[in-house]
Amino acid sequence: MTLAPAAVAAVVACLVLGALAVLQICVAAGAPWGRLVWGGAHRVLPRRLRIASAASVLLYAGFAAVLLSRAGILPGGDSIVIRILTWLLFAYFAVGIVMNAISRSRAERLTMTPVCVVLAASTLVIALS
Repeated sequence: MTLAPAAVAAVVACLVLGALAVLQICVAAGAPWGRLVWGGAHRVLPRRLRIASAASVLLYAGFAAVLLSRAGILPGGDSIVIRILTWLLFAYFAVGIVMNAISRSRAERLTMTPVCVVLAASTLVIALS
């Protein structure tokens, strides 16, 4: 059985989003990896950024649901709302490439820029399907 390119891209995107969710849960719990997220200004995130990290996990789950839907793995992928949300996610990840590339944090630049490239590319494949 051959998987459609959009399905493969959705799996890749969901794996990356899952890894990001684990990272965000860890930094929300106080792990000293804050240089990788939120501009990289803090080794350990302050309370407000820990809350934002925890909330971002919910956003990642929503992103995954949209991408899986558009790729045909979950229902509703042909709806105009899902199509628009997929393109908005592509734009978000594309902007993320730039924002992470100009981060003052070397750690964030070196890790999150490639992550956003993978997410943008995967999302583009899904959006074009």
